[in-house]
Amino acid sequence: MTPAYDSLLQQLKRLPGLGYRSAERVAMHLLVEKPDVMGELLNAMTTARDAVGRCKNCGNMAESELCAICEDANRDRSTLCVVEHVPDLIAIERSSAWKAQYHVLHGKLSPIHGIGPEQLNFQSLQSRIESDEVTELVLALSNDIEGQATCHYIQEELVQARPIKVSRIGFGLPSGGGVTYADSVTLRSALEGRRTYE
Repeated sequence: MTPAYDSLLQQLKRLPGLGYRSAERVAMHLLVEKPDVMGELLNAMTTARDAVGRCKNCGNMAESELCAICEDANRDRSTLCVVEHVPDLIAIERSSAWKAQYHVLHGKLSPIHGIGPEQLNFQSLQSRIESDEVTELVLALSNDIEGQATCHYIQEELVQARPIKVSRIGFGLPSGGGVTYADSVTLRSALEGRRTYE
């Protein structure tokens, strides 16, 4: 193959969910089968790169200062569902089980991987907690050691003695599993079965 093809293949393989075979199929599709799609894809990617950023309030994707969820006046602003990543938020939204606000941490505490509080979206969460508008945090984080550590940090360092109810989603989710890949029924059950976090 050509150096340009090899370079494209290497970049595609860096994307999540694309191994060698999948990357090869995508590269062939774009270069050989549907080369006219390449220009549209490049334009869409460039536009998204330039237009999409993080909501300054919750950390969700946004094309202005606030995302559509934070701008929605019909959402309950007193309750926040705290998630690890934007795909977790999207999965919960798809379940139609949540009508309040979110907060995206963009990860979880993992000292072994060099991820401490400074690398996560805790500062704006603390600001939201200190605004006295928030009365409940629902922690929808992975059911693993890092998820537990992150929940403990939120409880001990951010909430402290504030009169805020902290609950954790009930786990119909598998141990070690995340929110992103759970089906809508499981997510609904998990949210409805949340319990006070201690």
